[in-house]
Amino acid sequence: MLHHIELYVSRLEESRSFWGWLLHELGYQVYQEWNNGFSYRKDHFYIVFVQTEERFMDVPYHRCRVGLNHLAFHADSREQVDLLTAKLEEQSVSILYQDRHPFAAGEDYYAVFFEDPDRIKVEIAAPPVITKTP
Repeated sequence: MLHHIELYVSRLEESRSFWGWLLHELGYQVYQEWNNGFSYRKDHFYIVFVQTEERFMDVPYHRCRVGLNHLAFHADSREQVDLLTAKLEEQSVSILYQDRHPFAAGEDYYAVFFEDPDRIKVEIAAPPVITKTP
């Protein structure tokens, strides 16, 4: 199990607004706050957001470069994925792979994919449907 993840962001307050409601919806609670950052915690894991210093802002993030490609979170259900999708759309957040949503990762994989304010890809995935065989 991961202990924590730390992400540097370009606009801290925009990230706080975006991630705050989303992580709250996923059951995370505010853990730490300071002038240049904040974190949210769930169980034994936390995620930290820190304002990037101006001197390091010359090259923007891109998920296809070396480094983090995306963050994937568990949803409680398909209904939660649908609810979060609707809330994202209400906030004018573009849903990635719209033509294949919510099955963009395959017919048995129910999820929503989108980007945060720094274009870090985020995924919220429902638990798999378990079918019983006779």
